[in-house]
Amino acid sequence: MDLTSSKEPQLQVVTVQEPRIDASVALSFKDRMRDITEGERETVLLDLHHVQFIDSSGLGAIVAAMKALAPDRRLVLAGLTPTVDKVFRLTRMDSVFGVYDTVDGALAELRG
Repeated sequence: MDLTSSKEPQLQVVTVQEPRIDASVALSFKDRMRDITEGERETVLLDLHHVQFIDSSGLGAIVAAMKALAPDRRLVLAGLTPTVDKVFRLTRMDSVFGVYDTVDGALAELRG
């Protein structure tokens, strides 16, 4: 699973560089997220603008990543493509995560 990470003031931005988060990569996604975010203190902004497809396993992997950060840190999402956004809305997971249209919009709002 190809994830990249960068630091912003008070934020860690993790970008998924893959078109899918599904059963075939869910475990590797969880492992990479844990490795990248372990020992950090910032809110994690997960940039999903490259992701065109997500299934229930992928959704579960993102929830697991959120739970691994709790209670001290939070996970927010940005850049959901229409298909991915639909999955989050249909499962009502958009009410569990902070969801932003774009990474820039999320950065502007989260920096305060």
